[in-house]
Amino acid sequence: MPQVLIDHTAGLDVDWPSLTEMLHRVVPEVIGAEVAACKTVRRPAELVLVGDGGSGEALVLVEVKILAGRDVGKRAELTRRVLDLLRAYVTVPAAFGVQVTELDRDTYRFEHHPAR
Repeated sequence: MPQVLIDHTAGLDVDWPSLTEMLHRVVPEVIGAEVAACKTVRRPAELVLVGDGGSGEALVLVEVKILAGRDVGKRAELTRRVLDLLRAYVTVPAAFGVQVTELDRDTYRFEHHPAR
C-alpha cells in the first residue's frame, strides 16, 4: 500500500527510475510490505524557493504514506533510509524533506479500476 510522493525542483538531474526502484525496495523492507503494493508519483515543480533563495539549493520533498500501525522506530528508520537514498542520488546542493505519513486503515481504500 505504500505511496511515495516526490516533489522536486524541475530539471534536477537525478536517475529517477533507479531512485524509484530503490525506494520500492527500501520501503517494503522497512515496514514489511510487498513491493507490488508500492506506488510512486514524481512531480517536478517549476517554482521552488528555499528560504530567501540565496542558497541556490534545489529542493526534494518526499512523503511516504503507509497504513497506520507501525511503531515510531520503524517510521524513523524509514525516514533515515529515504534520506540516505536522496544523499546518494542527488549530486547538487539541495535541501531535503522526508515525511512518513500514516493513513487511517478504516478510511483508506485503493483499487484497480478495469477499463470499460
